[in-house]
Amino acid sequence: MPSQRVYFPNSKGDRLAGIVDLPSEDPVGFALFAHCFTCTKDLKAIVRVSRGLAKQGIGVLRFDFTGLGDSHGDFSESNFESNVSDIHSAANWLSENHQPAAMFVGHSLGGTALMSTMNRMDSARSLVTLASPANTHHLVDTLLRLNPNIEKDHEGEVVIGGRTHLIKTQLLQSLRRQQMKPLIESIQIPHLVLHSPDDEMLAIQHAHDIFEMSGGYKAFVTLPGSDHLLVNQPEDVGFVSNLIASWGKRFM
Repeated sequence: MPSQRVYFPNSKGDRLAGIVDLPSEDPVGFALFAHCFTCTKDLKAIVRVSRGLAKQGIGVLRFDFTGLGDSHGDFSESNFESNVSDIHSAANWLSENHQPAAMFVGHSLGGTALMSTMNRMDSARSLVTLASPANTHHLVDTLLRLNPNIEKDHEGEVVIGGRTHLIKTQLLQSLRRQQMKPLIESIQIPHLVLHSPDDEMLAIQHAHDIFEMSGGYKAFVTLPGSDHLLVNQPEDVGFVSNLIASWGKRFM
């Protein structure tokens, strides 16, 4: 099963990095994978899900958002809007070099960014959100809990996943101005919602809210005992990739 390292520009000209996981045979279709806040394309669960989809015939482009992983740019200057723009840059690259993405998969905030732009993705045939928030306002509360001085000082450092990141007030402002409800309600393609009732970072109520709001055909699957990053129960990753592939291929 071959993997290809690829690069493409974002809207500002910064070089974004991605990896395309390809099936051994001609793909039945392609998926685009958007990672979680401050994560990278190389998060163990993302790698295993992407490769699991490839084993079942689905090509996957997973990429790093601006300033994260192997992508260039300044993370502290990125925000929700730039994440959405990066998704479009990745989707354009996939269309030009392979074929348009039929499936979009997002983990945590990556899934929320996908939900905000599905009505602008003409190629989208299905959407999968994994442990994704129903709104962006909760992340503001989390960041301010990690460093209450961000707003007073206009910036501040936070430690997430053992890594230090500089957060500026422009990110908080970006997260506060997002109104996700009408965007989720406008989703008309098939939507698979995955979440653990034991998620220690994001309450499963977010998944219930997404399921209730999403406007098209939809399915909701819980992952009992799993954590937010799918680390503590490694077998869940295989289940998730098999489920996404079996469910999503019918819409390709």
